[in-house]
Amino acid sequence: MTFHPRPQAGQPRPWAFPAPERGSLPNGLTVLRCHRPGQQVVAVEINLTAPLDAEPAGLDGVATIMARALSEGTDKHTAEEFAAELERCGATLDAHADHAGVRVSLEVPVSRLPRAVGLLAEALRAPAFADSEVDRLVRNRLDEIPHELANPQRRAAKELYRRLFPADLRMSRPRQGTEETVARIDSAAVRAFYEAHVRPAGATAVIVGDLTGVDLDAVLADTLGAWTGTAGRPVEVPPVTADDTGRVVIVDRPGAVQTQLLIGRIGPDRHDTVWAAQVLGTYCLGGTLTSRLDKVLREEKGYTYGVRAFGQVLRSTADGRGASMLAISGSVDTPNTGPALDDLWKVLRTLAEGGLTDAERDVAVQNLVGVAPLKFETAAAVAGTLADQVEQQLPDDYQAQLYAQLAATGTVEATTAVVKAFPVDRLVTVLVGDAAQIEEPVRALGIGEVTVVGN
Repeated sequence: MTFHPRPQAGQPRPWAFPAPERGSLPNGLTVLRCHRPGQQVVAVEINLTAPLDAEPAGLDGVATIMARALSEGTDKHTAEEFAAELERCGATLDAHADHAGVRVSLEVPVSRLPRAVGLLAEALRAPAFADSEVDRLVRNRLDEIPHELANPQRRAAKELYRRLFPADLRMSRPRQGTEETVARIDSAAVRAFYEAHVRPAGATAVIVGDLTGVDLDAVLADTLGAWTGTAGRPVEVPPVTADDTGRVVIVDRPGAVQTQLLIGRIGPDRHDTVWAAQVLGTYCLGGTLTSRLDKVLREEKGYTYGVRAFGQVLRSTADGRGASMLAISGSVDTPNTGPALDDLWKVLRTLAEGGLTDAERDVAVQNLVGVAPLKFETAAAVAGTLADQVEQQLPDDYQAQLYAQLAATGTVEATTAVVKAFPVDRLVTVLVGDAAQIEEPVRALGIGEVTVVGN
């Protein structure tokens, strides 16, 4: 047999997060393009300035229904025809609404890029919002809500947001609406929200992939460039405020064999200089199987399959009114709920008293920075991160600078940040489990006032 020669390893080269080229179209649409040789599947992300705070009173969820309806027919194609056209392109189109705005995502082979971007532009420019399609989407959403409430993780998140944020803040309520508000949504409400907030001026398109031989300017001019609309009025977004007084809320689920726990508070957003140190310290606390929380709760005590600590951006703004959710999440077996929480608090106290070790810091840097090139192998991963940066009002080189900051962050800085992020007396704890078995052991811990609510 004849074998091909064994490939030889090349010289390692420094890696940096890809830098995009920034431009704009005459209609006011901002465009970020990023040429990634070899990425034959192109990713396109559209950021629309339509935050959840813009939803009319009593119509929570209308942004979600609108986002889902964008691909359900246009002025040229019915819903079935539009889906068939996407399939002929080998493309996928998705959209979702979040606190910062609506995001529309497209992935397509580069050879079908012009046609697929044309369909995307068609969906943005002239969605049909047919009564039958909107009614179907509303029914689907109403069917989803009971399933979400039956999921312990989703139920815990709903309760944490409700308890942490004031009732008049949109962030305190489910992002996709409740049964009461979704039931009020019709095609007229969807179209009114679309006409008020979906327009090219203020929107951003991020395009990532192998653009060799692609006349992207011509493609954009014929598609997204033909999208018209006047500039809308800015949406007034209130600052994020929260009450992180230490307390415990038990969502009673009689007979539950596990307790879902979610412990959280708000902290600084990505514009704060502490963000890199906070990311590093939080990773050491609960970002991986070798973190402190897992070593104790999983490896030593066997209470759980895993507990994670993380920071999730809620809103990140250059004016300092943003915030992130700092949280610890996991599940433990019901009889050990009290002991598991006791040990978790001991981990936090020990961390505050003794700090992280240099070895923990080094492993975290290696895991966060060393594997970054693998994390961004696909065009979709790069496009999603660039779109996040736009949405969070960050500079185009933010991600590249973040990795440099992580590598330069010392053990003391990381310790200070994570201890400040998770103070033992300023955490709101939500437990979804059997109150008859877990209430008294949790009260005995003295980690805050305990309230029991129905499921």
